[in-house]
Amino acid sequence: MAGYPNGAYRGNRAMTRFEAAALLNACLDRVTEVTDELKRLMKEFEKELAILKGRVDGLEARVGELEATQFSTTTKLKGVATFVIGANSFGGNAKNADGTKRADAAAAQSGAVSFNYDLQITLDTSFTGKDLFRTMLRAGNFGNSAFGGDGYVGLDALEIAFEEPSGADSLGVERIYYQFPIGAGFTATVGAYVQQDDLLAVWPSAYPIDTVLDFFTYAGAPATYNSALGAGGGLWWQSNDFMISANYLSTNGAFSNSGNASAGLFDNKCGDGTGGIATDCAGSNGTVQIAYAPENWGLAAAYNYTSKNAGTLYAGNGTPLANSFTSNGNNSSVGLSAWWSPEEASWFPSISAGWGYNSITNGDDTFVFRSATTQSWYVGLQWADAFMKGNTLGMAVGQPTFVTDVEYRNDFDGNSNFVADGNYAWEWVSVPSHRQHLCDSCDLLPQPPLWRSDQWPKP
Repeated sequence: MAGYPNGAYRGNRAMTRFEAAALLNACLDRVTEVTDELKRLMKEFEKELAILKGRVDGLEARVGELEATQFSTTTKLKGVATFVIGANSFGGNAKNADGTKRADAAAAQSGAVSFNYDLQITLDTSFTGKDLFRTMLRAGNFGNSAFGGDGYVGLDALEIAFEEPSGADSLGVERIYYQFPIGAGFTATVGAYVQQDDLLAVWPSAYPIDTVLDFFTYAGAPATYNSALGAGGGLWWQSNDFMISANYLSTNGAFSNSGNASAGLFDNKCGDGTGGIATDCAGSNGTVQIAYAPENWGLAAAYNYTSKNAGTLYAGNGTPLANSFTSNGNNSSVGLSAWWSPEEASWFPSISAGWGYNSITNGDDTFVFRSATTQSWYVGLQWADAFMKGNTLGMAVGQPTFVTDVEYRNDFDGNSNFVADGNYAWEWVSVPSHRQHLCDSCDLLPQPPLWRSDQWPKP
């Protein structure tokens, strides 16, 4: 090194200003050599550098376009449109009081081919990465379709069948709620229009991957897991695989009239437009669930209380008589569920099972029954990679909610008519791997026929 007798610098020794100047001068002498080498390399790779510069400019332009046209930095938009074309076929020898076959009457009312749609648009927003603000918009035209529960029997209602209360083809808010963590292990959910299953830590079923009949979407207990919609909130606590959920919602929570006001000559007790939160006319729906759910199996027990004007048991979930009792009484229900899925796809399917028991009481003298009990159950099987990789096959059988016991206020047909009024429902569901691709994010998924038995008692 210049400035030292032997050309080497030894550390931990003082350096004079002259020695430092000599060292700097030696470095500057090599700058020209390094610059010339860089110029030579740049000349040699001139074409490659030009290509890279063009690519960088293109990426910058694309990023700028994305920033200018992106929907939101915090919100994701997704949508699903479903078309349903189908018809019902009826059989059996059961007859009406006038001697006509019920199958013929059902075919006349619900046998025509219909074409309906369901549209769902979901906006998911997160402000912290751990919270969720969800808004769901929905439209459909199933109100007068047998697949919407308006048919002769009701149990042919499909899970995706929907129509706004304002009428067909109307787009409305289907959900709007906010979910956020509180401390260690706690999650809170609150919404002006939230659904019961949004307030639960776990859904107690592995079936199905893609539902058809509405009944099979309630884990075998439609009155317990009733998917009620309204204003409310819930809290769940999770520790590893153990979870406890508690929630309350009012199906009439948007109304300010408590129902106790007098409307002229007529009492407006729990009439249209009445409700509020936790009032007699609120349409209260409270649920407590305890669940243990490791990675591929789980057990769950839930209790639900629903007041008489909540109206949460839909036509597709039970027989007409069972639905009538639930709509006109206070319902205490219990649901037990279990599910298991194989760790890897094989010939052995995932298994889901559920059972529901409902005790209904009526304190209103205007209706003829005092109390009733109803039950429901289902078993669902699902095969992953069935026949070929990516294909899913599912099958479920069960009994929609049916009456097992009823006590009338007087000796109405011996208090036994219509007891055990339900038979069976059965469906096959296939989600093929060979979906027909129509366009970007558009697939055609054909579904196999469905079968269910007559839910009316045989004379």
